[in-house]
Amino acid sequence: MRRRVADGLKFALLAALIVWLMVRSTEGLGYHWQWFRVQRFLFSVADGRLVPGPLLQGVVVTFQITAVSLVLALTFGLVTALMRLSDSLVARLVARAYLELIRNTPLLVQLFFIYFVLSPVFEISAFASAVLALSLFEGAYASEIFRAGIQSIHRTQWEAAFSLGLGTWGTYRLVILPQAVRHILPPLTGQAVSLVKDSALVSTIAIYDLTMQAQAIVSETYLVFEIWFSVAAVYLAATLSLSITVAFMEKRLKARC
Repeated sequence: MRRRVADGLKFALLAALIVWLMVRSTEGLGYHWQWFRVQRFLFSVADGRLVPGPLLQGVVVTFQITAVSLVLALTFGLVTALMRLSDSLVARLVARAYLELIRNTPLLVQLFFIYFVLSPVFEISAFASAVLALSLFEGAYASEIFRAGIQSIHRTQWEAAFSLGLGTWGTYRLVILPQAVRHILPPLTGQAVSLVKDSALVSTIAIYDLTMQAQAIVSETYLVFEIWFSVAAVYLAATLSLSITVAFMEKRLKARC
């Protein structure tokens, strides 16, 4: 109990220090806070209905891009990991080439290449270009997490599955992957958090996500600190919620075992 109280006091002191630094820095700049103007950019009430403002509309777009990209990234990651662990030389070479190409080039360059080079040829929308770029980028890192989790399962599990008549894919699906989930869930959570933050880059190709909406509002109102602190709070709430949810799932998995 004392430790929790001490941790709470430390957190409160840290928060107070941050607020003090913010106030002091803005006083030096001659900046006047106008938090009361932020609410209308989040939501408004008209005829008894809640009308989302541009920031909330951007949040919806950000979550849509993140959700679709996360599913595809996990798919790309798992497929790539299985290709690297396969007996096929061609599959291993393709997977290795994909990993080296994606991990050794910036995400912004990949996003521009897909949007400005590939999308006109294949008639891909800006939304699809953003999802594809994020999925390929995060999938490359997720594949190494999957591979490490699969290789962490002892060889005797494979032998036991084969002795029961299971094939390679059946062993993966029924024996190896269910056990590997416990090992890969925490690092995959970190990758999902990175995906949420990396999604801010889609504003560079004129997608009106949260970051792009914030840029438009700041250019019109000059509420620089208020808007960007609000945006940071939204990203923080999203990533913390994701981390807490996965931590709860991890505890449930450990309890079942």
